[in-house]
Amino acid sequence: MRTTEARLNPWLIGSIDSAPRTKDGYPVPQNADDGLLVGVSYVMPVLNEATHVRAAVDSLLQQDYRGPFEVTLALGPSIDGTTELVEEMATVDPRIKVVPNEIGSTPAGLNAAIRASHYPVVIRVDAHSVLPPEYARIAVETLQRTGADNVGGIMDAQGVSPFEKAVARAYGTRVGLGGTPFHVGGREGKADTVYLGCFLRASILKVGLFDEAIKRGQDWELNRRLREAGGTVWFTPDLKVLYRPRPSLSRLTRQMLSTGLWRGELARRFPASNGIRYFVPPVMVVGAALGLLLGLAGLVQLVGGATPWLLLGFIVPGIYVVFVAAATIAVARPDGFRSVLWFLVVLPCIHFSWGIGFLLGYLKLTTNITAHAGR
Repeated sequence: MRTTEARLNPWLIGSIDSAPRTKDGYPVPQNADDGLLVGVSYVMPVLNEATHVRAAVDSLLQQDYRGPFEVTLALGPSIDGTTELVEEMATVDPRIKVVPNEIGSTPAGLNAAIRASHYPVVIRVDAHSVLPPEYARIAVETLQRTGADNVGGIMDAQGVSPFEKAVARAYGTRVGLGGTPFHVGGREGKADTVYLGCFLRASILKVGLFDEAIKRGQDWELNRRLREAGGTVWFTPDLKVLYRPRPSLSRLTRQMLSTGLWRGELARRFPASNGIRYFVPPVMVVGAALGLLLGLAGLVQLVGGATPWLLLGFIVPGIYVVFVAAATIAVARPDGFRSVLWFLVVLPCIHFSWGIGFLLGYLKLTTNITAHAGR
């Protein structure tokens, strides 16, 4: 019996207590031994997701990864039938476990699910996402191959309705969300952050899990701490996750406003960790607003008989209108006429909602930022 135990790799069969470690205390990924693979814990916060949660969970149960796994759902106080649906799924399949998330926020739910699970690899899942069958296998292989602490890939946004298709198109192009690799793809390598993530449990426990005070952008902030602790965040385009966009303009606006607000808050808290691309939307918002105001003042000059030189202010919003039209023609045509019309609305909605939110967060102009979770 002792001989058998000695041949087994504890990192691969679930226990991290006696696994070989690096000088920083992280477990050392190794290849499978005797066909025994590392256990995987899928963690998913769920709140009012009756429309999407079953597809998300089914995609986990259908993974082609052969190692042991568990699915832990952190259930928030839902009012749309999600609670009954999730409890039914857990009753039918013992691999699904439900834990309460009384706060209801994403980081609180993730932490509750991580604490209630136990395998050495933690894969974060969003209730709006559908993982392809090979996702866990490729993720674990990438952890082993690179020695990274977190690996992730592309958020492959796909819509069903014309509106959702327009949103998905904006997400997946540089004119929409800025062209980060996990939105538009890119070369494999080290990254500041990735979509969702496949983590070494020991690594995220070491840096303190997700910050529950950060309602959006908590993945970026956790990855920042991983990198500061000497860890590696790794992007690979081989990982692609189907994501369903928000189904209405009002929900998209709330999501983008909240995302921008928290990005502004994080940019103020951690100024050294932010790229210039985060400041492009707020600068655009300020420029367009000032240009519009100056243009209106020019109309007053014109009516009053003065030289209407302030009409030049209209140039700035005019350039933006031309940009939106050109972007629509360039990227939205494959989705059909109705989606093209929606794209003309969706793109400014994303830019202005995100940009206004960033300004509010960066300048601390909101009274209760924790209330903005983007739901």
